[in-house]
Amino acid sequence: MKITGLKFYQVDLPLAEGNYSWSEGKSVDVFDSTVVQIDTDAGISGYGEVCPLGPVYLPAYAAGARAGIVELGPQLIGRDPTQLIAINQTMDRVMKGHPYVKSAIDMACWDLLGKVAGLPVCTLLGGRFGDDVVLYRAISQRPAAEMAENVAGYRAEGYRRFQLKVGGRPDDDIQRIRAVRDILEPGDKLIADANTGWLMHEAMRVVGAVADVDVYIEQPCATYQQCLSVRRHTNLPFVLDEVIDSVDAILKGAADQAMDVVNIKISKFGGLTKAKQARDLCVSLGIAMTLEDSWGGDIITAAISHLAHSTPTEYLFTSTDFNSYVTQSIADGAPHRDNGRMAASTAPGLGIEPKFDVLGDPKWACGG
Repeated sequence: MKITGLKFYQVDLPLAEGNYSWSEGKSVDVFDSTVVQIDTDAGISGYGEVCPLGPVYLPAYAAGARAGIVELGPQLIGRDPTQLIAINQTMDRVMKGHPYVKSAIDMACWDLLGKVAGLPVCTLLGGRFGDDVVLYRAISQRPAAEMAENVAGYRAEGYRRFQLKVGGRPDDDIQRIRAVRDILEPGDKLIADANTGWLMHEAMRVVGAVADVDVYIEQPCATYQQCLSVRRHTNLPFVLDEVIDSVDAILKGAADQAMDVVNIKISKFGGLTKAKQARDLCVSLGIAMTLEDSWGGDIITAAISHLAHSTPTEYLFTSTDFNSYVTQSIADGAPHRDNGRMAASTAPGLGIEPKFDVLGDPKWACGG
């Protein structure tokens, strides 16, 4: 099998709640997503998606993904998309860094591999563990009472894990954490995610003030060393996210005992191939994981579900269903939440079929 052509589509994904806000006043109301299609000489096509959370979150942005794909695409014509390591080596050779550019291409290759093998991607990633996977709900930064009200609403829909967007004024964040924890039940999990928004002294104030609360602290500060300093001054369980972008980062964190949970985002690692490598390393090290991406629609949600569902249950801290956050569906066959959980498709590949009437005409194409 050989790649004969690549193309991409651009699609806007409006947020169902109208606006998504997190630390340092950052917010977004429409997500700019890119869908990649890879065509082959076997008449089979594979699909992937990448959707950075705007240019202010990670070193990634939507227009950059598309510009990078224009550079990479012609280099992949004639190559076998089912040879995942070789495809990734080619991408890494012709473009240093920029993993998010490569993510949708790698994802589309996994979709093709599954279709050729007649197997769902989760089977190829390691098998299917359990009937479904547990989801968290991200709670946009608002006043404490409003965030507690939002949590109560999502808890009524079946969610039991909540990622509270903090990283604002310490006094406000302490109120947010306590207000939400007060309405939760035993067994519910609460994560206070600062998204790098606190300085060290602010993080120390918050973790000290909520030391008696059942809460996880996620990525309090901008750098690894700053987070490690906070970690060493609290007994609360600790999650690292933004600084976890490679297997080297995971190995260093494990050696320093810097975290109890890590977040693995598919596009931050460069696709499912390297996210799987990171996932398998964490299993070997005994580290629990949140498996997700920066953002996305139906195709990314499908990819997340396959990575999460192929992870041993005891190591899956949680996952997410981004397609439930937006108002626009872009593919049929994607998983949807059911009582705070979701299951990967049993169809070959990712199990999705793009809605081309929604995607419109390709914005770029190369090859035949």
